[in-house]
Amino acid sequence: MEWSVQQTARYAGTTSRTLRHYDDIGLLKPSRTGGNGYRFYDRDALVRLQRILLLRDLGLSLPAIAEVLDHEPDAARALGRHLEWLRQEQDRLARQIAAVERTLEGLAEGGGIMAEEMFDGFDHTHYKDEVEEHWGKEAYATSDAWWRGMGPAEKDAWQQRSRELGSDWNAAAESGAAADSAEAQDLARRHVAWLTGIPGTPAAAASSSDVKGYVTGLAEMYVADPRFAANYGGQAGAAFVRDALRIYAARHL
Repeated sequence: MEWSVQQTARYAGTTSRTLRHYDDIGLLKPSRTGGNGYRFYDRDALVRLQRILLLRDLGLSLPAIAEVLDHEPDAARALGRHLEWLRQEQDRLARQIAAVERTLEGLAEGGGIMAEEMFDGFDHTHYKDEVEEHWGKEAYATSDAWWRGMGPAEKDAWQQRSRELGSDWNAAAESGAAADSAEAQDLARRHVAWLTGIPGTPAAAASSSDVKGYVTGLAEMYVADPRFAANYGGQAGAAFVRDALRIYAARHL
């Protein structure tokens, strides 16, 4: 069987533009191109696309994904390893769900809660020392209190907003958009609004000049720190975010 570029994009939850970009850079070639220029994808191409999307979700840049695919041509073996990781994540999320359900049951019944069971699958203090080192203990305490004070629905909404922002940055970078384009600048506006909405950060209660310094400084960290860069597809994606934020800060902050 073969699937058109439109069908493939729809099934994969991506866009025809992205698939054409993958073709242009040699990451995912169509199995056949018709005389009218239409691209078609067969089973092997769809399997490769699945691997690409799984690796992109891990934060790998497109060049890094290409390298991984080249070094592991055995798709079944690679997908088996990724499936094992996904199951580990599934187990972690299941433990979080169970912990929250136990808490809700305790609250509904008016009884006690088991503190040692409430946080199974969670890691609230992963960046505690680093945040305190960069911005002080009060910054961490304020942000931590804000996070803990939100209900499950509020946390889910905030995390979804964060994921969508990161996904939109990656999509814009992969499409070849310029840092000063309307698309990139709208993402920069959303990004600054996201940063200033987190209590405890220097941007949340600072003057406009302080916000500008914080945003541009953080943008540099996105490129310098591999952990941040991974959120935007690697060094190239992080550099795109940094440049867009720099331009936005110079124009609006």
